[in-house]
Amino acid sequence: MPDTRPGITFNKEGVCSACQRYENRKNINYKARWEELKTLCDKHREKNNYDCVIAVSGGKDSHFQVSTMKERLGMNPLLVTVEDNFPMTEAGQHNIKNISKEFSCNIISFKPDIFAQKQLGREHFEKYGKPTYLIDRYIYTIPLHIAAKFNIPLVVYGENIDYEYGGVQGESYSAKEQVNNAVASGIDIGNIPMTDPPKEELEPIYLSYFVPWDGYMNYLFAKGRGFHDLSHEWKRTHHIEDFDQVDSRAYLVHPWLKYPKFGHACATDQASRFIRWGRINRDEALELVKKHDHNLDPLCVRDFCEFFGYTEDEFWAIVDKHYNQELFEKINGKWQLKTI
Repeated sequence: MPDTRPGITFNKEGVCSACQRYENRKNINYKARWEELKTLCDKHREKNNYDCVIAVSGGKDSHFQVSTMKERLGMNPLLVTVEDNFPMTEAGQHNIKNISKEFSCNIISFKPDIFAQKQLGREHFEKYGKPTYLIDRYIYTIPLHIAAKFNIPLVVYGENIDYEYGGVQGESYSAKEQVNNAVASGIDIGNIPMTDPPKEELEPIYLSYFVPWDGYMNYLFAKGRGFHDLSHEWKRTHHIEDFDQVDSRAYLVHPWLKYPKFGHACATDQASRFIRWGRINRDEALELVKKHDHNLDPLCVRDFCEFFGYTEDEFWAIVDKHYNQELFEKINGKWQLKTI
């Protein structure tokens, strides 16, 4: 993981903060934390028709979250998802239905105003290289608004991405500061309804505080409960796996845009996690990163351009403006990292 990742730090031995935090898991008493979670659930159990709200996408981690809260802890959850207006993959369409059916849970789906998504998406893409900022903001706030509306104080999110992957926020079970992480903060979007957390007193938590979070193990679990990956649908050129962020192609332009801005993208993120989980070594990871990180899948570009109304030439001209010239240089018309 390069030092260009926003918020990441390194110790004297050159080990990044995400790896330090992962290594620190051996010092955590997860049995005691599980008991804390049980006590928290008992506090909120049967106070309403639903015991908690779970923020879900239908992905592998969502399947794990719902199973943990309902099957292991005996809670009655209301599931809340935020769907963008991009075309969904077959896997994405299946998974959001499967999570409701498999665990027998009601689910509320929020879709933003398509005009606002297109207008703000274009503006945020062209100015900041963050075309899905509105959607990401909603992902962190809509479950809170639904919880407030139905008087369900306990709101469950998955992992604390800022802590788990090297950001500036420290470890805490509370997800009240989640909306201030690097994904969801930094842009003024004006008076757009429900993009700020509600003022009602709620108790949003990270499940990753209470259990040792492992996205690959979550995937294996979810696959056994009906989750579909992309293995029979689409081989993505800029990913090194087929089970993470499988819902839509156009959305993936956003996380890839880290590459021109910071010199790393989805392949680096996933390869770093695979190393921590002991599934590949560093040399194998570097080869995967060199092959895939820069190589944005053409189907992502196609869907993105069709939705926002760009030609592909216009799309790449905008991307061109976001390249960080401290990290990249143009050689024979193509951007290349100055150091690899």
